[in-house]
Amino acid sequence: TPQTPGMDRAAAINYATAGAQKLWAGTVTIHPDAKTGAHHHGELESVIYVLSGRARMRWGDRLEYVAEAGPGDFIYVPPFVPHQEINASPDEVLQCVLVRSDQQPIVVNLDIAPVEAPEAVHWIDPIHPAPDESK
Repeated sequence: TPQTPGMDRAAAINYATAGAQKLWAGTVTIHPDAKTGAHHHGELESVIYVLSGRARMRWGDRLEYVAEAGPGDFIYVPPFVPHQEINASPDEVLQCVLVRSDQQPIVVNLDIAPVEAPEAVHWIDPIHPAPDESK
C-alpha cells in the first residue's frame, strides 16, 4: 500500500529478506503530529512496540476509545478493528517496531464520523479568568 504522509515503513523480516511465510516485521517512523486515517487490516493481527516518542491510538466503530503508549509499551490491534494511529507529540518523532500476521499489505480505509470532541469547559473564577478565545 502507499505510504501515509508523515509515516515511513521499512521491512526488516518478510519473504524477500528472510523467507518468512506468515509474518511481516519492520520499523515505522511517524513524524510529529502525523496520523493515519481510520482503517483496519482485515483478518490480520498487528503488534506495535514503541521504541521512542508517544503513540496515541484511537479505535472502535466511531474511534471512541483512546489510549497512549510510550517507550517499552506494546499495542495489540485485533483483526477488523477500526483504528487510527497518531503521533501524540508536536515535535518528537515516534519510532516503533511493527509485526503483522501476514505479508499482504491489507488496508481497508474507512469513512468514519468520529465521536464529537469533548466540549472545552473552563474553570472561571477570580483566580482563573476566562480564556481569550479571539486569538
